[in-house]
Amino acid sequence: MKKRDSLDFGHYYYIYNRGNNSCYVFFETESYNYFLRLYAKYINPIADTYAWCLLKNHFHLMLRIKDKHEIKEAELTYSTLEKPKIIDASKQFSHLFNAYTQGINKRYKRTGNLFETPFERKRVTNEKYFQNLIH
Repeated sequence: MKKRDSLDFGHYYYIYNRGNNSCYVFFETESYNYFLRLYAKYINPIADTYAWCLLKNHFHLMLRIKDKHEIKEAELTYSTLEKPKIIDASKQFSHLFNAYTQGINKRYKRTGNLFETPFERKRVTNEKYFQNLIH
């Protein structure tokens, strides 16, 4: 099993994923909008987004995980009532993907995974790579 990079505070990342078995994850305009609303809820508090691209069966994100002191804990939303002991960017992405999957499954009367797991992430370590991703 391939080890995934952690999402560390203050670093830039290229994050992407696709539908399970390359199936669609976005079905109509409203599903794109729903994903973006959930993204704002779960990811905006912990990351600055520089670029995103949502396609029928996959997506791409270019972002920077905020430094710990930049994150306002009161803005964080969790999928449980219990507040976690630590702020974990990967967990926030998990909340996003779980919430989106549950909503899509309910709306389209489907079951099971929507996305491949775990989501892919690559740390952006130089300006040229950052520029290429944005372009």
